[in-house]
Amino acid sequence: MSLDPRGPRRPLTRRQMLGRTGAGFGLLGLAGAMETAGLLSPPTAQGATATGLGGLHHPAKAKRVIFLFMNGAPSHVDTFDPKPALAKYAGEAPSADKFKLERKLKGGTFMPSPFRFRPHGESGVVMSELFPHLSHFADDLCVLRGMHTDTPNHEPGLLLMHSGHQQPTRPSLGSWLSYGLGSENANLPPFVVLCPGLPVVGPQLWSSAFLPGEHQGMSVNTSDLDVHAMIAHLKHSKLDRAEQRKQLDLIQQMNDLHRADRPHESALDAQISSLELAFQMQTEAGEAFDLSREPERLRETYGRTTFGQSCLLARRLVERDVRVVQVYYVDGRNKQPWDTHSANDKGHRRLCADADRATAALLGDLKARGLLDDTLVIWGGEFGRTPYSEPAKKGDPGRDHHHTGFSMFLAGGGVKGGYTHGATDEFGMNAIEGRMHVHDLHATALHLLGVDHERLTYRYSGRDFRLTDVYGSVIQDLIA
Repeated sequence: MSLDPRGPRRPLTRRQMLGRTGAGFGLLGLAGAMETAGLLSPPTAQGATATGLGGLHHPAKAKRVIFLFMNGAPSHVDTFDPKPALAKYAGEAPSADKFKLERKLKGGTFMPSPFRFRPHGESGVVMSELFPHLSHFADDLCVLRGMHTDTPNHEPGLLLMHSGHQQPTRPSLGSWLSYGLGSENANLPPFVVLCPGLPVVGPQLWSSAFLPGEHQGMSVNTSDLDVHAMIAHLKHSKLDRAEQRKQLDLIQQMNDLHRADRPHESALDAQISSLELAFQMQTEAGEAFDLSREPERLRETYGRTTFGQSCLLARRLVERDVRVVQVYYVDGRNKQPWDTHSANDKGHRRLCADADRATAALLGDLKARGLLDDTLVIWGGEFGRTPYSEPAKKGDPGRDHHHTGFSMFLAGGGVKGGYTHGATDEFGMNAIEGRMHVHDLHATALHLLGVDHERLTYRYSGRDFRLTDVYGSVIQDLIA
């Protein structure tokens, strides 16, 4: 009788040997070589496998995504959705019955925007004076005026916009794309998050939840834009690269022995995979995250703010085939700076000056490099802001949270440029035409990347989950 609690030893098969030697890298190499040679057929299961879709569901118009997220929610009636009727009814309180208000008014009355709106470009896309730089790219923008979501509260609204669910239990958009489409750069993660500190809710916004852990976004703190501050331990203090490789191989072999006794431990697999990725990142991350390599004139074009330089960093990442980059508009003093409950007008002047310059620079830079055509840029927050005022205890009034009608915009990645989709009513209270829910936004984004949102699924806890759950429609009118 064997004294080994795991039972008698048997000779390793060739597949087992490849799987165990070098922490499984032999098997990964074999699979990669066979796939390149066309010897592996696509999987036939519903949706994706752990190594991707095995072929797109349909031809993709976009290869990558940059999500510029305005934390706190910009005001649609001050940016992309002009409402002259607000001036006519200024000072009048909205009727709770007529507008089915879900929140009790705190003495608020209809508040017109002080900003001038006018059409731009050959297409005549209308936006406010707060976007003088972005207006030069009007013919590249697809403005969504009929957006709506399920909640006017930040935490569930943030989760819904990122994962399609109000509770922190589902994978994020970036994780689904990483899982479904995989990475095109073995030395960089497929999903990178750029944020100075943590936003409200934090890592749940880029969580992989029940998907394999390697699909979670890699968060980079952009409070300090020095490459060694953003990416720690890029260079070993004592070992050269060859010596590090030997060390990692030994560690991975020990990890593999540990893993052999613990099958189906996804967290362990993710941890082991992260060691190899960290080593590979030393080759390319130091260069990819080093903004000092960019011309000073271009850095000035983006603006020397954290958000501006993060947008430049996003461009550097997508041109190196990072699949998804999320850039959060957060500052060190405020996790949701667009949450203008007081001094809305002053706040939007300041915030838009920064966001306008950086966003326009990004679009122009992508366009000049031939990247905008297959890079989907998404701009917006978790919801909008009320067309009526929220009286401030001190100072100028603000606008409260608003979820039944708001604006976002898309650019590049196969969407119609110079196009405005949807509309809210004359006050900007409710989306009434071209209504587009967050689930529809997700379904359309996946479609542009060649993925059928109903077929990208993952079986967990006895059911098949997807980003859009049981909802969502692709909005064909947006697609060029």
